[in-house]
Amino acid sequence: MTLPASVEGSERLRLFCALRLPDEATVKLASWQDEAFGNLPDVRPSPRDHLHVTLAFLGHRPAGELEQILGALRDASRSAEPAVLALRNYRETRSVGMLTFDDEDGRAAALAADLHGRLAALGVYEPERRKWLPHVTVLRFRRRPRLRPALPELPPFVTSDAAAFLSRLRPDGARYEVLESVAVGGR
Repeated sequence: MTLPASVEGSERLRLFCALRLPDEATVKLASWQDEAFGNLPDVRPSPRDHLHVTLAFLGHRPAGELEQILGALRDASRSAEPAVLALRNYRETRSVGMLTFDDEDGRAAALAADLHGRLAALGVYEPERRKWLPHVTVLRFRRRPRLRPALPELPPFVTSDAAAFLSRLRPDGARYEVLESVAVGGR
């Protein structure tokens, strides 16, 4: 586990939980981003240290709830099996470009569902109606560019761990801090 970043007791925190990617995957994705999007105007590639697979976005929560949220993440992660993700395709929404992944044996989805249930039981999260999709946001934009980049050469990988992130909004984009990371499957 990593030590939590410092937060004030009365502060409201913008939080999310995510699977972190192994270093080899982030290096390959960052290189691909530079090649595919480096010279495009009006798009902003995600920084390498922002590449992750979101499990649950909680939004702004009181700092006093943080320990319960971390406990739910610890429990769900330790009872899960490590997930193997295989690149499927590139997709855009109205504001982001993402890489989607196949979840071998459904292990990442099972972890997400378990975490969603635990967080909902605490009253800190309302699961989305749509099915959870393993994806990595690689690009942000104001107007959808409708890109069709060649996919990166990225072999299937095992996610390294799960983490709770603090997202601090800034004029030049959000900055993420890992508050705590937990090995998946108690590794």
